[in-house]
Amino acid sequence: MTNTDTSAAFTRYVAVGDSFTEGMCDDLLPDGQFRGWADRVAAALAAERPDGGFRYANLAVRGKLIGQIVDEQVGAAAAMDADLVTLAGGLNDVLRPGCDIGDVEVQLGRAAAELIADGRTVVMFTSTDPTRRMSGSARLLPVILRMKAFVEGIARANPGRVAVVDLFSAPCFDDRRLWDEDRLHLSPEGHRRVAAAVLEALGRPAEFDWRAPLAQADPRGRREELGADLRWLRTHLGPWIGRRLLGHSSGDGRAPKRPELLPYES
Repeated sequence: MTNTDTSAAFTRYVAVGDSFTEGMCDDLLPDGQFRGWADRVAAALAAERPDGGFRYANLAVRGKLIGQIVDEQVGAAAAMDADLVTLAGGLNDVLRPGCDIGDVEVQLGRAAAELIADGRTVVMFTSTDPTRRMSGSARLLPVILRMKAFVEGIARANPGRVAVVDLFSAPCFDDRRLWDEDRLHLSPEGHRRVAAAVLEALGRPAEFDWRAPLAQADPRGRREELGADLRWLRTHLGPWIGRRLLGHSSGDGRAPKRPELLPYES
């Protein structure tokens, strides 16, 4: 994890990305939106500004590819003159067969360069390692490792401006309880831990060890595991494949949940 020099409280935070940053599968807010780790980070940063001077926007939309994030969110985030931006994207591209990883890197690098400009602090992420919890995901590992190295390279080239939250190296994310039943999105506990990791990367004192393993769960029997796999195939993997075949996305027509910089009330 790379820490930035962030002695002063932030005043304007914009989150950009896909479902990971939108907050999919966290607890629901009163307006029906998912909360998510970015909202949790915003709540902590807002508490540092008792004068009410903190503002937060979340432009992330589920299903977005890195090119869409660049085209639809990055310029808007830069125009908001934020002093903090979290940038996560590219995993939806990687999950698709035939992904051009070189193009993903170009787009992600372009996004980072635009957001780093004008002295902003940017937080980026490495992906968790899916091979430790999902069978059949070994084909993704070389690309995920390449993306990890690319993101870490951006941080090395921009010391003090880019912080990297290294989820890949945190074995706690191997635990299925940190994930929703769809196996792609974080559970509320997963979001809580990512929020803590981001705050730690920003130099905030840790309230708990987000890397610590959960208490050991009772093992599931073979029949229970098979039932869970069948439900996942029917409820989640099948519809996902169907959307890919039709060229649709879960985010089609969906607007960001917080398109404007506004005070955050938890």
